[in-house]
Amino acid sequence: MSGGGEPLSRLEALRFARRVVEEQAERQLALIDRWIANEEQRQAERRRGEEKRPEPAEWLIQYGLNRSNVDAVHTGDCWAAARSGRCRPAPRQQVLDALLQQVPACVHCRPDTALGILE
Repeated sequence: MSGGGEPLSRLEALRFARRVVEEQAERQLALIDRWIANEEQRQAERRRGEEKRPEPAEWLIQYGLNRSNVDAVHTGDCWAAARSGRCRPAPRQQVLDALLQQVPACVHCRPDTALGILE
């Protein structure tokens, strides 16, 4: 730059403008690089969480509000069971026994049909 109050030449002004834009671009790229690193970390954590998640239960027993009586039987992927919040995983034999003892089968996922039990 020129010293002592002389106006900048056109060439000096263009070089100054280039330096300013270059510095701004470097700051913006650094910011975007941080965003990328954060997103990569979130995705890695999500993958680790999915890998550690236990396999879903194949069968579920739905308990009543008092948690002692059995209200219904579901397949493990039943949306209605997930909404009730009162279901616990159960082995196949326990589900079969419950159905044979007239515990109702869920009308949405039909575990009785999946187990080959006809009504």
